[in-house]
Amino acid sequence: MDFVGALMAGLASDGGLYSPATWPTLTRREIADLAGRPYAEVAARVLAPFIGEEIPMDVVRRLCAEAYAGFRHPAVTPLTQLDSNTFLLELFHGPSLAFKDVAMQLLGRLYAHVLALRDQEMTIVCATSGDTGGAAVEAFRGLPNVRLVVLFPEGRISEVQRRFMTTTGEANVRTVAVAGDFDDCQAILKALFQDATFAGEVSLAAVNSINFARIIAQSVYFFVAAAALGAPHRKVNFVVPTGNFGDAFAGFSARAMGLPIGRIIAATNSNDIVARALTAGDYARGTGVATQSPAMDIQVASNFERLYFECAGRDGAETRRAFDGFAQARGMTVPAEILTTMNQTFGALAVSEADTTGMIATTCRDTGLAIDPHTAVAMAARHRSVFDPGDGPVVVVSTAHAAKFPEAVSAATGRPAPQPEVVIRNAGLTERIDRLPADEAEVKRYVRDFVGA
Repeated sequence: MDFVGALMAGLASDGGLYSPATWPTLTRREIADLAGRPYAEVAARVLAPFIGEEIPMDVVRRLCAEAYAGFRHPAVTPLTQLDSNTFLLELFHGPSLAFKDVAMQLLGRLYAHVLALRDQEMTIVCATSGDTGGAAVEAFRGLPNVRLVVLFPEGRISEVQRRFMTTTGEANVRTVAVAGDFDDCQAILKALFQDATFAGEVSLAAVNSINFARIIAQSVYFFVAAAALGAPHRKVNFVVPTGNFGDAFAGFSARAMGLPIGRIIAATNSNDIVARALTAGDYARGTGVATQSPAMDIQVASNFERLYFECAGRDGAETRRAFDGFAQARGMTVPAEILTTMNQTFGALAVSEADTTGMIATTCRDTGLAIDPHTAVAMAARHRSVFDPGDGPVVVVSTAHAAKFPEAVSAATGRPAPQPEVVIRNAGLTERIDRLPADEAEVKRYVRDFVGA
């Protein structure tokens, strides 16, 4: 499978995830030369070895330039210094105010380019825990050769998140509230791909972080941040709030490509499957808990499967055995030798609701910054993690704008959350929401009806 094939398919027909046959690497000189470059240029350079000759590089550079031209900050993903050794990487300056925009704006243009060349249409079905859906809508709205169906768990995302999905008014976009949690939505999505007849019938594609192109597009901001802080001449560490593990694995991908990352701390909320897996090898579904950081309310972290594959010596048979067992038993124990390899890169911490609220308040008091609950989870994990000054700077990844979670921010700080113009605009627009049970057959019927409309 080539890059364009993996991009367009998203998920393999057997339910497996695509990974590169080998990881291309950037030299120390190439990494050093990224410092100070425009974000779009860095993106084109990082993607180039994966794309090869499949898309001409002048086209890749143009698509990257177009993808990031509309971001609200000229640096696209700026760094803010918090103390002598801690920086905040702001990933919320895109059209839907969340980190998913950074990859999705590029994916939308890549899809449009390929589909136009092939004179094809495609149906994208997306499962979201809050932010992927809004980013997908902003990336694919109005495209003539794309239909987009977004599945989200009803009542488990914020109103601001929901309105980014439901107020577009575009004929090629449908949003569906599923009577279940995100894991139900994600399980339905995987089942749709595993039905080869259905997938072919509707020309199915996926843009969740199960799509490998999303991972590589997200790895770019790790390169940008690290180069700005002195890489490759010193290591840089990252603390990443995580649910589905895509953002954290994007950091692993950057490290595999030669970026000198020291440690990546995966920070979870009370839905702590990733934290338990990385600290004790206990990768087992618990009972999902609704929290103030809903994009992390996940009990099956899809991209953890990719990390397992890498740390199991890229043994596909072992990875299939392990995750087939997980699917049947709802849990598994990560073998000790694989866990040891994981811990060469990753640490992990789970953060309580009380600590999340406290960190929003503390950050506002100490820095004047309003941070969202997901960023607060990462900030709390950073304060509980020990880094020696010689370990290099620590970058806390801020994945969403505080405006997306106004109730949580206001409750913690006693102040109203900031309200960008786009949030005020969406609040006055009419929503369109369809509702379905957490049932694969019902979702298939709905998608078929949409395609045939």
